[in-house]
Amino acid sequence: MTASTAEDWVRRFHPAPEAPHRLLCLPHAGGSASYFFPVSRALSPGIEVLAVQYPGRQDRRAEPLIDSIEELADQVTEAIDGFTDRPLAIFGHSMGATLGFEVARRLEKRGTVPAALFASGRRAPSRHRDERFHEGTDDELLANVRSLAGTDQALLGDDEIVRMVLPAIRADYRAAETYRYPDGPDLTCPIFAMVGDDDPKATVDEASSWERHTSGSFELKVFPGGHFYLNEHSPAILDTISTHLNSPSRI
Repeated sequence: MTASTAEDWVRRFHPAPEAPHRLLCLPHAGGSASYFFPVSRALSPGIEVLAVQYPGRQDRRAEPLIDSIEELADQVTEAIDGFTDRPLAIFGHSMGATLGFEVARRLEKRGTVPAALFASGRRAPSRHRDERFHEGTDDELLANVRSLAGTDQALLGDDEIVRMVLPAIRADYRAAETYRYPDGPDLTCPIFAMVGDDDPKATVDEASSWERHTSGSFELKVFPGGHFYLNEHSPAILDTISTHLNSPSRI
């Protein structure tokens, strides 16, 4: 993959060349790299944040959408090949957590073990639900997105903006909902799962099953809130990430 292509995928809002760790951040369905700008600002310069920009949104809006976790994982793994010279941890929220798991699998297959996988707001890969919101009408899909309160409601009320973002949302939902956990080696890196106690997309029990997917250590942290609990608890989440990356023995 060329350097220009890698730059299409990865945003470094606050380059931190001296940081001992990097954190790869993978957005939720319908999300974009800019969601993690505050994370990058808060963690820099101690941790360098790499925020992934999926095709079909913002500055990549003209590019074809990808509606497969497997294809996204293949391309993200190629894009970050030049960023594995330092310990790399992965943070993914919702769909991004599933994608993070598959990226971590691919990295480990190549001989690069992530420093940790922080899986947020998502049930474990083996805990399947038969969800088909991506097959619904525009109104049905948008109703589900609005119910999760993860996107600015004013933006979703703007018809022009909705027409722009809906194809990307539908493609991401299709990727997340058609994903099936494939047999094969799980991870050896630590997994740290985080979930809201009232999340309609992932129960505490479903999140606890992440433990089955690593031979390394596992921790689960439950926060008050729904699917986007992290919007209200970002200081505690950032502290958790920093503490665990800077104290490897505690992961």
